[in-house]
Amino acid sequence: MKRLTLMALAAGLLMSTAVSAQTLRIGLQEDPDVLDPHRARTFVGRIVFTSLCDKLVDITPDLKFVPELATEWQWADDGKTLTFKLRPGVKFHDGEPFNAAAVKANIDRARTLQDSLRKSELTSVESVEAVDELTVALKLSRPDAPLLSQLSDRAGMMMSPKALAAADFAQKPVCSGPFKFVERVQNDRIVLERFKEHWNAKEYNFDRVVFTPIPDTTVRLANLQSGDLDILERLAPSDIAAVKGDAKLTFAPVTGIGYQGLTINTNNGDRAKSPLGSDKRVRQAFELSIDRDVINEVVGQGIFIPAGQPFPLASIYTNEKYAPRKRNVEKAKQLLKEAGVDRVKFEIAFGNSTTTQQINEIIQAMAAEAGFDISLRPTEFAALQKEAQGGNFDVNQIGWSGRVDPDGNIHQFVTCKGGLNDGRYCNPEVDRLLNEARITNDETKRKQLYDSAQAILQDELPIIYVYYQTWPFAHTKKVQGFKAYPDGMIRLKGVKLAS
Repeated sequence: MKRLTLMALAAGLLMSTAVSAQTLRIGLQEDPDVLDPHRARTFVGRIVFTSLCDKLVDITPDLKFVPELATEWQWADDGKTLTFKLRPGVKFHDGEPFNAAAVKANIDRARTLQDSLRKSELTSVESVEAVDELTVALKLSRPDAPLLSQLSDRAGMMMSPKALAAADFAQKPVCSGPFKFVERVQNDRIVLERFKEHWNAKEYNFDRVVFTPIPDTTVRLANLQSGDLDILERLAPSDIAAVKGDAKLTFAPVTGIGYQGLTINTNNGDRAKSPLGSDKRVRQAFELSIDRDVINEVVGQGIFIPAGQPFPLASIYTNEKYAPRKRNVEKAKQLLKEAGVDRVKFEIAFGNSTTTQQINEIIQAMAAEAGFDISLRPTEFAALQKEAQGGNFDVNQIGWSGRVDPDGNIHQFVTCKGGLNDGRYCNPEVDRLLNEARITNDETKRKQLYDSAQAILQDELPIIYVYYQTWPFAHTKKVQGFKAYPDGMIRLKGVKLAS
């Protein structure tokens, strides 16, 4: 009898292990905002969408475009029509077929929905034509060099047109990715389950994926160490040594294509009517009060490479002329004097993680020496972004995960009607230069245009770039096949858990 009990217990343990191995648990730094790719703007939301919503095209680790829901594409000779051939036999999670009509419905919604944040990414699209069941043509008002890059991200994510008609779509999103939506408990978890009818289902090995937002980096790491998480994104730099020294864990960093910066409210409501918002000399002084090298050394442990512009160091569009400025407190004080101010008060708002708290406390202390009295407001990240749109901020620390095409790192943040231009900075000449850069495929000409735009932006400083984003992932040794991508997304194709 005792032997049978022990055998039953052992069998139960084996079954328990098998079941737990079918669930992948991912720790996020914040809770995503709305689960609608057209309305969403958080980085962590994109991580969830990567498993939930297939796109027309994807990227490789070396940033090449590859087929996903589109099997091939072709530009017309005049650059004003982009035609896609679509993958046959694809279904949405609600059983509806994926076809050219579905692509048309999605692209039309993304570019016309009143509160769509994809509008500025698709301004060139005049119409979408379903040529036949598996062929769709985007008709453009002008050539659009960044368009394919946009369609490799949220603008190209496909959702069920039938489900989009429901008022609660964002609470119950329906896409066509390898995993489908099960439930969301705000600030606690998002649960997806395997979509067995996915066109590439054999490459995905988990029955469930659970995303858990844990803003405190120490707690997030403790959950990884205890086995309550399998993967975490954005490991705190101060915890790198602990992960490297743990035989059960793997440190998996990758150099990203984005940046962290400080967006200044220059034109969005009453809070822009301040010395900082209205006088570029005050903004220049603020930048000169910041020592990016100290932030890298003290908080970044060497992985927060100082940035002075939106384009990553590896990009051909980076200009050495706009390398990050060195700290100069005396010059900062001189600029404040020229602006007719002694001490300047303002608030920095930021997502409430341990790392961002540390960074902004350092900026606060540095800037105080130059004449700035800064208060800090840590805020839940989705709420921070909503308030930013309404102009309820002086300065926001923002992170941008980056895009393959340079347009994605600059246009929507600084053009007058840019979808992510929270400070409402507006300069018609910047608009002209960046819009022209969108319609030329000649790299030399595009670089000249970006250089000219940067000359203005570096002087007026609607955004102060602080450091280039590195994506420091960590996971347990049981996770096999994980590959970190420069866009910071977690792709689960081929990933599995060892027993």
